[in-house]
Amino acid sequence: GSIGHGLNAAPAFVVCKRRDSTGSWWAGHVGAGWTKGAYLQVTDAFSALSGFWNNTAPDSNVVTLGSYPTEGSTSATYVAYCFAPVEGYSSMGTYLGNGSANGPFVFTGMRPAFILTKGVDDADDWYIRDTSVSPFNEVNQSFRPNDSGSEYSGRTIDILSNGFKITDSDGQINESGKTYLYYAVAEHPFKNSRAR
Repeated sequence: GSIGHGLNAAPAFVVCKRRDSTGSWWAGHVGAGWTKGAYLQVTDAFSALSGFWNNTAPDSNVVTLGSYPTEGSTSATYVAYCFAPVEGYSSMGTYLGNGSANGPFVFTGMRPAFILTKGVDDADDWYIRDTSVSPFNEVNQSFRPNDSGSEYSGRTIDILSNGFKITDSDGQINESGKTYLYYAVAEHPFKNSRAR
């Protein structure tokens, strides 16, 4: 099946959930490729399973669903949150870990207020960092959607005027040679600003 999203651009990050029954949150991200998906509430790596997205990248009109999450439920109702990158407002992509406390810099084109990260190929936590919880660098407070625990301290990053920089060598966010995905939203969107 497919879902119309009305974004005028292809989504780079999609999260879906069945509404009329119990079931998992499942996510897709351009950084993992559209032959894979992962569950938001667990640490599992992105995997093919039985086809989260029918091996089809979203386009500017629809997101295509595969057989696994829907499990053949033709009469079920679902919700899908679809996010496309908007210059100066939001950014989605990947970075490659280097295993050093002087970690990679990720250019987003704006100062992020919200950053979600996850390792693609290993059982890593999802991490949410935001400037309201950690307004100063180093940002060391985070939440994990896959964990019901309280705020987590550690695995630091710096949030900068045009992106973010990993400042920790921990394998959950910066293992050498490992790919991590991210989704970032601007603190002060500039795309349609009238400032001179």
